[in-house]
Amino acid sequence: MTAPLTPPPPPHDQSPHQAWQAPPPAGTAEAEYGQDGPGMKTELRQAGVIVLAVAVSGVLLGLLWLWLAPHVPLVGDHTAKGWVVYLEDSEGEQAVGVDGTFTLLALAFGAVSAAVAFLWQRRGGVPLVVALGVGGLLGSLLAWRLGVWLGPEHDVIAHAKAVGKGVTFSAPLKLGAKGALLAWPLAALLVHLGLTALFGPRDPEPPYENGPYAAPPA
Repeated sequence: MTAPLTPPPPPHDQSPHQAWQAPPPAGTAEAEYGQDGPGMKTELRQAGVIVLAVAVSGVLLGLLWLWLAPHVPLVGDHTAKGWVVYLEDSEGEQAVGVDGTFTLLALAFGAVSAAVAFLWQRRGGVPLVVALGVGGLLGSLLAWRLGVWLGPEHDVIAHAKAVGKGVTFSAPLKLGAKGALLAWPLAALLVHLGLTALFGPRDPEPPYENGPYAAPPA
């Protein structure tokens, strides 16, 4: 007697529970590190680079703030009790403009730093997000102190004596609303979260239980 005919095996010996998946595009983070991403040491090293780069860019923010912030005009007067300094325009909004200028610049720096970090890594991750937040806060602190240090003289009485009675001079650059220091890290976190949600790598789809080469039911 001859052996019964058996159906030929499926081509390429494809497992019934294995999904067909195209390889990731070259140059992407998934292709370089795999789906699980880089190791923890690599992520921490990259996070350190991000913290340093973002914090150092606070120098540029401080210089722009010093250049673009409105000047608060002061006037000195010599009285019988000594020198007195007061605002030239008591109803002016220059002080509010100083805080607003810093906040708007910090928001822009946060958005740009998040976009650059995303274009570099093309993925999220806790170390990267923490690095953006810490770097943005350090950059804001550096910009604030640099702007105050390079701004007009802090001793307004001495400045009034130097320029003379009734002569207008600029008040020291200061940040009245300290909450503006959080504008950079918050903007960086939100923008990076949005970019990751829109353009970040997606999780692989689960394989089909009954694929094109699934074994026939018994």
